[in-house]
Amino acid sequence: MTLMQLKYVITIANAGSMNEAARMLFISQPTLSSAVKELEEETGVELFRRSNRGIQVTPEGEEFLGYARQVVEQYELIESRYGGKAQPRKKFSVSTQHYTFAVDAFVELVKKVGMDEYEFAIHETRTYSVIEDVKNFRSEIGILYVNDFNSKVLRKLFHESGLEFHELLKCGIYVYMWKGHPLSNKKLVSLEELAEYPCLSFEQGVYNSFYFAEEVLSTYDYKRLIKADDRATLLNLMVGLNAYTLCSGIICEKLNGADYCAVKLDSDERMTIGYLVRKGATVSRLGVQYIEEISRYRDKAMS
Repeated sequence: MTLMQLKYVITIANAGSMNEAARMLFISQPTLSSAVKELEEETGVELFRRSNRGIQVTPEGEEFLGYARQVVEQYELIESRYGGKAQPRKKFSVSTQHYTFAVDAFVELVKKVGMDEYEFAIHETRTYSVIEDVKNFRSEIGILYVNDFNSKVLRKLFHESGLEFHELLKCGIYVYMWKGHPLSNKKLVSLEELAEYPCLSFEQGVYNSFYFAEEVLSTYDYKRLIKADDRATLLNLMVGLNAYTLCSGIICEKLNGADYCAVKLDSDERMTIGYLVRKGATVSRLGVQYIEEISRYRDKAMS
């Protein structure tokens, strides 16, 4: 296994085409295919599946690529430091379920650190993708929740993926809605009162199991249910349809505006929001700072 082979497979994955990758690497397509075949035979891992639609990375290949990117990035850092080249900017990335406070904490981190030395990325994404991103080194930290219902399944997946879950805060369940909603002025609201209004849920794609739902009480038989892909769409549906979603109750008006509110749900259900990191990995300086920023919301979490 050589560094060049690792660079080859990373380029193929990014290009999505063997021919395009060969063009970018300035080598022939047969040479590139031969190098990949040798690497697959040496490792015993099928990295890519070839079809009429092009190249697709296998699940095993995704994991291999995560390690390959780490090796290549570390090599480039050594080369830049001791090879006379300008030092590239370091990278910091976070993956999170759709939490405004997680984005706000990221914003505050970037403001404090600045962007001269670092290249930042934040992925507001589906539950399974949060886990996969941390597992495959796309992100250093993942933000999601567990509760009594999904904890056993998710913690098993964390263990199998070589990840550790650390608690940040516990909170009750709140109904998130716009301030013009007929129930917005209540102190406490029940699911029965919400029955005539659409419940909003984040679409989880092929991993659309109840265990991966971003909203608690995912198995409840909602009379009206609408799935959407992003937070902005959910906010629009709240206003247009008097819809609602279930959340932690942590409001971030700075990003979402002052037109929305959280009303306590009449339920004893609780959720634990925490962060994922790779097991045994040392959290970077920026990772520690980001966790500190998130922790500021512990005092804001309503009980």
